[in-house]
Amino acid sequence: MAENSSEIKYLTPIDIEVKKEKYCRFKKNGIKYIDYKNPDYLLMLVNEQGKILPRRLTGTSQKYQRKVAQAIKRSRHLALMPYVGDQLK
Repeated sequence: MAENSSEIKYLTPIDIEVKKEKYCRFKKNGIKYIDYKNPDYLLMLVNEQGKILPRRLTGTSQKYQRKVAQAIKRSRHLALMPYVGDQLK
């Protein structure tokens, strides 16, 4: 019995989290200007409530996160995107 106690058996396999490498999609694709007139693209960068997703979730660099925020705010001001969304996606 003493030999068996050193072995630990699991019913389900242990999930080993593999961390995905985050990258800035704008740097990778060579995008210099984020167009505020394209709300379909900007909707990928906001959540269901219409809040701008943070850098730690999207992997966007600080330079482009500022440009994304400015483009989303301009798009909202021109009523291309809603300020508050009820289940946007």
